[in-house]
Amino acid sequence: MRIRKENNELLEDEIVLIADVSDALAHPLRVKLLKYIMTQNRAMQQVCTKDLVEEFGYAQATISQHMKKLTSSGLVVSKKKEKFSYYFVNIGLLMQYVAAAKKFTVD
Repeated sequence: MRIRKENNELLEDEIVLIADVSDALAHPLRVKLLKYIMTQNRAMQQVCTKDLVEEFGYAQATISQHMKKLTSSGLVVSKKKEKFSYYFVNIGLLMQYVAAAKKFTVD
């Protein structure tokens, strides 16, 4: 019987994932936005830009800029419904990021 050796070596796509997601989370407001959206999604509540403006008190343009960064990284998915964009956290990608970051910290 052959025992598989654990492979903790980071693959190139995992390195890119860590860089992209870390860049998206490099601003404290984006971390707060992600956490808020995740909490609302868990409670089965939809979140649009208007909700984020009300919750955080920033201008709509500021919130939109930060949401663009989160959506371009893939951490947040945006779905259009009429004139509103609703946001949902991409839990699958977040878990991939956590797993890759874990491999990064292991010797």
